[in-house]
Amino acid sequence: MDVSLAQPNLLRRQSYINGQWVNADTNKTFAVTNPADGETIAELADCGANETTRAIEAADETLKSWRKKTAKERSAILRKWYQLILDNQDDLAKIMTLEQGKPVKEAKGEIQYGASFIDWFADEARRINGDVIPTFAEGKRVLTIKQPIGVVATITPWNFPNAMIARKVAPALAAGCTIVARPSKETPLSALALAELADQAGVPAGVLNIIVGSSSKDVGGVMTSHPTVRKLSFTGSTPIGKTLQAQCADTVKRTSMELGGNAPFIVFEDADVDAAVEGLIGCKFRNAGQVCISANRIMVQDGIYDEFAKKLTKRVAELKAGNGLTENVDLGPLINQGAVKKVAELVDDATSKGAKVAVGGHSSTGNERFYQPTVLTDVNDDMDIFSTEIFGPVAPLYRFKDEKEAIERANNTPFGLASYFYSQDLSRIWRVSEALEYGMVGINEGGISTEVAPFGGVKESGNGREGSKYGIDDYVEIKYLCMGNLKEA
Repeated sequence: MDVSLAQPNLLRRQSYINGQWVNADTNKTFAVTNPADGETIAELADCGANETTRAIEAADETLKSWRKKTAKERSAILRKWYQLILDNQDDLAKIMTLEQGKPVKEAKGEIQYGASFIDWFADEARRINGDVIPTFAEGKRVLTIKQPIGVVATITPWNFPNAMIARKVAPALAAGCTIVARPSKETPLSALALAELADQAGVPAGVLNIIVGSSSKDVGGVMTSHPTVRKLSFTGSTPIGKTLQAQCADTVKRTSMELGGNAPFIVFEDADVDAAVEGLIGCKFRNAGQVCISANRIMVQDGIYDEFAKKLTKRVAELKAGNGLTENVDLGPLINQGAVKKVAELVDDATSKGAKVAVGGHSSTGNERFYQPTVLTDVNDDMDIFSTEIFGPVAPLYRFKDEKEAIERANNTPFGLASYFYSQDLSRIWRVSEALEYGMVGINEGGISTEVAPFGGVKESGNGREGSKYGIDDYVEIKYLCMGNLKEA
């Protein structure tokens, strides 16, 4: 495919190791395709275990000099990288839309969102503070300092190919760590473009390494077993996260896991229905529903259920699915035909058990890579869709009677990433916020992602937090210093 970019060298086809663009040792390649039409965008170097090992060794060697740089020096480099990303926003968005499918306007928003983490942690680099602790004995002093954890490995998904890289790499570099990153084989081009801009910004060779390849097992196996890697940060499914965490146990690596979700979106009778509908549109249909914090179970109180369903159906019917490079498109394709099949099976199971299709309910005519924006009514908890992360543009509506029932059903899941509810009763807002077993709660708000707040879940949705002042803590070790035998003057 001929890809026209203002800066053509942003479209890279090799892994980035120790400041060099390298082919696979085997000279094998794999294809990256456009999910909208299946056309091959580029053939990339199919790297594996050997290349990953060399990248880890390069990161370890460079760690010695990178961690010695002052916080101000690291901050300045991150700031240059941030600005270059904004300067090349159009090219980066086009690359993302080609490989991931989301509308280019939405892709531009992700570029800004990803860059915001680099901007934020450029500042946080200067705030990695220790403590002086009141002493426990005469002639002694007690202090703590924070030091970089060391070489970090990251594995990121295809649904946010820019932001997921940025929000892991930025705090690691700010803390003085070095990185070996493995983007998804479906969407590696965005990560490679970020590496090119990092190089232009002056990130030293070996500090940031990107391994692209078709085998996640080969690359991930080295990352989890290599003793030099001291931390693994992963975003993806809960089953894979559990496997990686178990593999990391042998070398007792620190892990951050941002895993699956099954987000409830609760609308109480005292809610502003119009605001709830608009909040759900963004929360459910952004990125065609392929979002870990997407509303998965829309629970509406009996008294307003019919009104809400009618208004939502009308609004969803206005959404347009199509190629993300086309103007006025609201939703792009799903990532592959397997994803479309999964969504279709969930809808078929629900309708076979009594759910009704208010709008949509099928793939786009003549194109099996798209699924129409869909609203299901009369859905119940016995349907597969209640307990399965949909990852598609389907909004199932459940009825509930009272607050107690809503909370119990919302918490009836092993997951605990994001949750949402709409109410104008202040007492209820406090009660429900505290009762929901989730790491994040959106209250009268469907868009909760921001660099200033801690992103992460509880239960089987993972551990650790990304973004905010807490986000850098996962990349540092606290060292206790005890000074003794201090003499009086």
